[in-house]
Amino acid sequence: MIKPTLYYCYDAYCGWCYGFNDVMKKIEQSFNHQIHFDVLSGGMILPETPIHISATASYIAQAYQRVEQLTGVRFGEDYLWHIFNPDQSDWYPNSEMPAIALCILKDDYPDQALSFAHELQFALHGEGRDLTDPEAYRHILEKYKIPDESFYEKLKSEAYRDRAHEEFAMVKQLQVDGYPCLLLQTKPLTFHLVAKGYTPFETVSERLKKMLDEMAI
Repeated sequence: MIKPTLYYCYDAYCGWCYGFNDVMKKIEQSFNHQIHFDVLSGGMILPETPIHISATASYIAQAYQRVEQLTGVRFGEDYLWHIFNPDQSDWYPNSEMPAIALCILKDDYPDQALSFAHELQFALHGEGRDLTDPEAYRHILEKYKIPDESFYEKLKSEAYRDRAHEEFAMVKQLQVDGYPCLLLQTKPLTFHLVAKGYTPFETVSERLKKMLDEMAI
């Protein structure tokens, strides 16, 4: 029997997804022998013209505290500096480049999709790297021994940009309207909602076990 696939629909800029990282790590550890895992970028921030971080900083300044309280994750000082000093920040958030980067990384190491998504999230929220800057990804390449030249050629290519936008379109087609979101695909056109929004590990685990038991997997 073909393994079902658990799709993690996320966005690199989603603070709640950052808080969901530990849950996903535990889910992968618990179920990797039963299901495949993949990550789809949702394209949460895709402005037609760049929008400065000051437009959302006041909201994030409140929301990140709720994420920390509920999930136990911590946002880094360098990230929060941009949130609390937006008048001095040079950030213009955009989900496209990290989505392209994830497509490239998944091509090289498809079994590391969740790991790469965590790396991108931590680079932003934990270390305060600007994900619209190509240099923000170099430390990840070094960690996974991915050739720089090949990665940066692909990062600028229309082909991988199209790949990222195909993921955005797929997430939209799946009617995902918030992140994080987990969908279990059991047949070519059959998807089951496992979790929408931040959900504790125990709840996600119980739902997956029930679904897999019903499929006799």
